[in-house]
Amino acid sequence: MAQVIALYKKPADPAAFDAYYYTKHVPLAKTLPGLRSYHVSAGPIGTPAGEAPLHLVAVLEFDSMAAIQAALGSPQGAATAGDLGNFAQAGVDLLMFDTKPV
Repeated sequence: MAQVIALYKKPADPAAFDAYYYTKHVPLAKTLPGLRSYHVSAGPIGTPAGEAPLHLVAVLEFDSMAAIQAALGSPQGAATAGDLGNFAQAGVDLLMFDTKPV
């Protein structure tokens, strides 16, 4: 398996972010070819030192890094990436990696 982790920084208007994210961005991202699962954080995000400077964490799972690259290279991937500027003005960090059981 492979994952994409999206770390969304705290927006100026959390309610507007959430409204757009759940009604527009999530349905768009769910069209990514090869997407196996899509989970988001629920509630505040913490660290061992206290509150994190993040509003939301999204975890998207695919079969492989090749599947992630194919999804991001698709028209749906271009549309999903292009949509980030519509609601993630505070910034988002994207991490992509293969996973293995341990």
